Amino acid sequence: MSDPLRDERAAVLTQIEALSREFDEVVAASRSSNADDEHDPEGATIAFERQQVAALLEQARSRLADVDAALARRDAGDYGVCETCGRPIAAERLAARPAARTCIDCAR
Repeated sequence: MSDPLRDERAAVLTQIEALSREFDEVVAASRSSNADDEHDPEGATIAFERQQVAALLEQARSRLADVDAALARRDAGDYGVCETCGRPIAAERLAARPAARTCIDCAR
């Protein structure tokens, strides 16, 4: 049987690995480029691309922290309980967002 939290964690780790490689490639490209990317009318600058990948990487790391926290709650017996009101989190919400910390009502 599949474990949604473990599956989510594996997916996030894969995403972090891919984004880290992409970030390293953008940084390497900026080192080897003599282009004046700050004034290039052709589109996004290398700095913009680097920041965009960095933001995606930060989001993925935050998601990993959420999943790890959910795994810790499960180990402690608190998984599926809203951190705000203490009521159970609906199974449908946990299926859609395995790392959910709050019920739908409190998330609003």
